[in-house]
Amino acid sequence: MPRTIWKGAVSFGLVHIPVALVPATTRQGIDFDWLDKRSMDRVGYKRINKTTGEDIDSENIVKGVEYEKGHYVVISDDEIKGAHPKATQTVDIVAFVDAKDISFLYINTPYYLTPDRRGEKVYALLRETLIQTGKVGIANVVLRNKQHLAVVMPLGKALVMNTLRWADEVRGVEYLELKDEALDPDLAERELDMAKRLVDDMTEKWKPEQYKDTFQDQIMELVEKKAREGKLEAVGGPEEAVDRRSADVIDLTELLKRSLAAKPGKASKEDDHEEKEKAPAKPKTASKAKTSKSSSAASRTRKAPAAGSKSSKKAS
Repeated sequence: MPRTIWKGAVSFGLVHIPVALVPATTRQGIDFDWLDKRSMDRVGYKRINKTTGEDIDSENIVKGVEYEKGHYVVISDDEIKGAHPKATQTVDIVAFVDAKDISFLYINTPYYLTPDRRGEKVYALLRETLIQTGKVGIANVVLRNKQHLAVVMPLGKALVMNTLRWADEVRGVEYLELKDEALDPDLAERELDMAKRLVDDMTEKWKPEQYKDTFQDQIMELVEKKAREGKLEAVGGPEEAVDRRSADVIDLTELLKRSLAAKPGKASKEDDHEEKEKAPAKPKTASKAKTSKSSSAASRTRKAPAAGSKSSKKAS
């Protein structure tokens, strides 16, 4: 089932269409975490005073707007909350315009509109009307306490709502300060014909799935390659402390055990020695006292290398 993020209605005139809003896109990309290269601990974001470098508690942080260079006006959370538009749960269509008049520069985020609460028939009515007239609806809508300009348009058998950028967020072509040679060039007919033929030769059907994010693919291929080569770093930190030395010893012991097992006649002797050496967590004086209580254990202990008994004396 699609994830609904908002429920309300599309309205124009006296027409009221119950709808649900569903995201039409999904976020892709590589998430790079910050790590301390010295210890492989995670690195987080900190609130610091940029002048003193000291950490700042959240209760001491206020929001300000720079009114002029170096001078700010502080705005409280209540004042910010009061400035938010009132959420009406309505996609309020205020006008219809020709679809071709909406520049791609204004398109922001797309959402699917799905019919809700037996609104299928009036939903289809709006869709077919827009298709046959070539119009789209310009609407006001509030999402997550933020006011948006939006366009409601048909897409196949569905209705789509695209949020739009406001006019003052889009720069005009004059911002480029194009030279006259680019604005009104003197193009030869032969040059135009050749360019048109080239465009015709390269024209194909739009198939978005054939275009890939090559950066993401290459990074993931590199991650897989390094992982297969064993180039993995154990990441520690406050949440999950990792004793890297212990991990190394366990790995080395396992490798030695496998190597010795391949040599006939030596594996059992080395395994007995290994069992004795595996007890560093317990005090060696305590293990010595225990072995003296059992005659059978003592007889086995006498067969152990002398180096082990010396190390026990040193430990005690």
